[in-house]
Amino acid sequence: MRRALLTLGGTAAGLAALLSFKTHSLAAADPAPASPPSVSAMASPPMAPGAGSASASPAASKKAGAAAARTVTGTVAQTPYGPMQVRLTLAGTKITKVTVLQRTNDGVESDQIDKAAIPALTSETLAAQGAHIDAVSGATYTSSGYIKSLQSALDQAGT
Repeated sequence: MRRALLTLGGTAAGLAALLSFKTHSLAAADPAPASPPSVSAMASPPMAPGAGSASASPAASKKAGAAAARTVTGTVAQTPYGPMQVRLTLAGTKITKVTVLQRTNDGVESDQIDKAAIPALTSETLAAQGAHIDAVSGATYTSSGYIKSLQSALDQAGT
């Protein structure tokens, strides 16, 4: 009888602990890069006003007070399946475009995962206007590397 009560009490306590467990998103993970940034991963130099950026439209540059487009490159985030690196195009503090410069490259499976995950991550980035985005199911390492490089670019941009 005593063993049965102890077993029942332990099971109830374990179940309560399990149900109260909360997971954390990848965006809240340690933003520190896995390796020191390389020279090629540094931000591109600021462009002089009127120095024609490929992403700036002529109409946008004609508007009075329109913010000049600028690009910022995130550091290379190493994942078990290869590097991830993104470049942001910003108009003021608004993210207008995300370009993936490097992506995981561990064969056909990585290609398939990236083809599905990168557009979803890019879409979420543009909607959230920041690095607090959800990881894509089935693309944990790609998502983690993308978010780390994205956060690095945002840090360099000062947003």
